[in-house]
Amino acid sequence: MDESVERINLDDYIQTGEGGTALTYSHKNGKTLAKLFLPSLAADNAAREFHVNRVVFESGLPTPKPIRLITDGKRFGAEYELISPKRSFTRIISQEPDMLVPLSERFAKLAKQIHETPADTQRLPDMRELVGSRIDRLVNMPDAYKDRLHKFLDTVPSAPTCLHGDLHIGNIITDGVRDVWIDVGDFAYGVPEWDLGMMYYSSHFLSAERCDNIFHLDPPTFKAHWDIFAKAYYGTDSEKVLEAEVRKLYPFIAAKMSFLLSKLSDGKHPFSDFFQQMIDKYLPE
Repeated sequence: MDESVERINLDDYIQTGEGGTALTYSHKNGKTLAKLFLPSLAADNAAREFHVNRVVFESGLPTPKPIRLITDGKRFGAEYELISPKRSFTRIISQEPDMLVPLSERFAKLAKQIHETPADTQRLPDMRELVGSRIDRLVNMPDAYKDRLHKFLDTVPSAPTCLHGDLHIGNIITDGVRDVWIDVGDFAYGVPEWDLGMMYYSSHFLSAERCDNIFHLDPPTFKAHWDIFAKAYYGTDSEKVLEAEVRKLYPFIAAKMSFLLSKLSDGKHPFSDFFQQMIDKYLPE
């Protein structure tokens, strides 16, 4: 596979999607999809995601075939096989609300499949190390808070099983025959709480505007999705058991949010009151 970055002409593409960090464009030939990261994200973000996509694709997990690294002259990204016709699970739920239960349960099965898949630990990063390296780049976070996060990471066990890295129901698409994982740039290995914590955060803490823009869902529907997913994933409808499982996720949420904020801002994200309160609540001294 050619590892050089190739210049594309956006006149050959049509914008078809928008996420928190990138825009997507379908080629007019109907065969490929270009994903270009926001200008604030460096070229190495695109390269890392592209190489991880290749590892995931070669592992046999369902994900679009990675084709080449690209740039439009200002932004960097990669081009992938276009899955068409396709809809995300969240788009389907927004248009067909009666699909909330079956798709949330199906998503739980797909998530467990990832978490039961042995990882190529020679080519994928340990999520603990990935998060730890990003925490150190947060220039506006006081050292005392960095120390608390690192102490938590020291307690997290290793696990040689796959993690999506950005697990939520918006990152699975279907063409009616295949269910395919997308946005696997943070794919790694470790304990499933990394994925589940991020998913819980997405379904409980986002504003109505972000829920609509990114997931096409309102917050009550997103929370209902978590409740359905959790019962299927954990194999129980016991509220006591489920509450205990959620409590386990809290410190992972604080650590993973630190990772994401560092990644999005190249370490320059302000240490906001919300950020501080999250660490104080989920990682008490």
